[in-house]
Amino acid sequence: MNPTPYNNQPTILWADDEIDLLQPYILFLNQKNYTVLTANNGQDAIDLCHQHTEIDIVFLDENMPGLNGLEVLQEIKRLYPHLPVVMITKSEEEHIMEEAIGEQIADYLIKPVNPNQILLCLKKNIHSKQIQEQHTNSSYQEEFSNISYMIDTAQTIDEWKAIQRTLTYWDLELQNVDSAMREMLAMQRNQANAAFVKFVQKNYVSWFASNERPLLSPDIFKRVLFPMLDNGEKVFFVVIDNFRYDQWKAIQPLLSEFFTIADENLYTSILPTATQYARNAIFSGLMPLQIKQLYPSLWVDEIEEEGKNLNEKELIQTQLDRFRKRYEFTYYKVNEGDFCEKITRQLGQLTTPLNVVVLNFIDMLSHSRTESKMMHELANDEAAYRSLTLSWFKHSPTYALFKRIAELGYKIVLTTDHGTVRVQNSVLIIGDKNTNTNLRYKVGKALNCQSKDVFVLDHPDKVGLPSPNLSSSYMFCTGNDFFGYPNNFNYYAQYYKDTFQHGGISMEEMLIPLVTLVPKG
Repeated sequence: MNPTPYNNQPTILWADDEIDLLQPYILFLNQKNYTVLTANNGQDAIDLCHQHTEIDIVFLDENMPGLNGLEVLQEIKRLYPHLPVVMITKSEEEHIMEEAIGEQIADYLIKPVNPNQILLCLKKNIHSKQIQEQHTNSSYQEEFSNISYMIDTAQTIDEWKAIQRTLTYWDLELQNVDSAMREMLAMQRNQANAAFVKFVQKNYVSWFASNERPLLSPDIFKRVLFPMLDNGEKVFFVVIDNFRYDQWKAIQPLLSEFFTIADENLYTSILPTATQYARNAIFSGLMPLQIKQLYPSLWVDEIEEEGKNLNEKELIQTQLDRFRKRYEFTYYKVNEGDFCEKITRQLGQLTTPLNVVVLNFIDMLSHSRTESKMMHELANDEAAYRSLTLSWFKHSPTYALFKRIAELGYKIVLTTDHGTVRVQNSVLIIGDKNTNTNLRYKVGKALNCQSKDVFVLDHPDKVGLPSPNLSSSYMFCTGNDFFGYPNNFNYYAQYYKDTFQHGGISMEEMLIPLVTLVPKG
């Protein structure tokens, strides 16, 4: 017989008062590269657990003289709560099984057992992670060439959306795998982002000279929300700031308890991928330059110190008025859990068909991660950042808010204004004193950057962006770069390295979730 192909030699403790009769099984397991320790009574089994910390799993006979199997189980779980215990019994009485399961057995087998049952039990309880890793690694290796081909041949925004979905799927599949596959995936995502940047540079300006553009920030109300409202549906429009597609996939299982996913789409954020531009464009249905021209009192330029998103409710109203929509609506901007709880309590009194909620927690998380060493350690990579997002959502009042919305029968359109990208490389830029402070894009006069990888818009009006001055231009970082000034360049290059930023061009920032949720029941 060939030994199992695992790197270590697992140790089994098998306790049975008829252990001598089990020698054929023990020899079988030895040949399969397992070490088997034996005990013929409960107390010896407990003692062996003390003496051998390398034990990986316990096979425990339910019916032994002295300490019976259930008593031994209780003691082992008290001392070693994470050690898997498999109960082996001749009895199929329901109360015995219920008691064993209540004591958190890993599995149970009914005598007489056969070798294949034992091997299956071992694979399930001590080898499952290795097996899953091997399968996942193998599957990604098989898919690697297909993804590379998708990247090399992508010509449309829909093809880039498919690449974003595929890479995110493997981000999630490989996040707990300890292997070189994650490094291969990171390299492939960098390759994809480099090609996506070229796609945006080639096509972005033309989108604004044609009616056949992708779904962009200003189009969401007109193409998604208004058709629902015109059909008599009640809708919550929830905008989570800084919400990436992989973060949506992380919380999706939680929401699936209350909602059916009616539509899961990706749409394209406008540039800059920053709240001032993208979110104002969503709520107004206009590009920023149009907002400034039509509603100058509602637009705040970069150089002004006033908050850039203080007029969102008013911008929504302007869009409703322009399209002659007479729908009443509510608007909430949630920065604190207490306020979220207050909204949840008030939901039963709502009669408005449209209700807009802006959730700023992930944006706050992103900024605090930059400023706090402890938060940086808690979310030290994309997988940890997703995990922190999931933990927040599961344990915050936001989860209760979504549940209550489902109970009241409202649809939810869930989206964001832009995503974020983890930056690594600082590139030197020079600008005048009025140049804005965002790390991923700059707007100002006489901008000078030595990097060839930046995207420059010398005529912002062609893409619907305002110019603070006649000679102003916009400059965008691509991939995982960020801008730094000559003063204290090395300090800030290190300070902001490995932080999550937004404003530039990457799939993570621009290809973002737009999901329709329908309440169950």
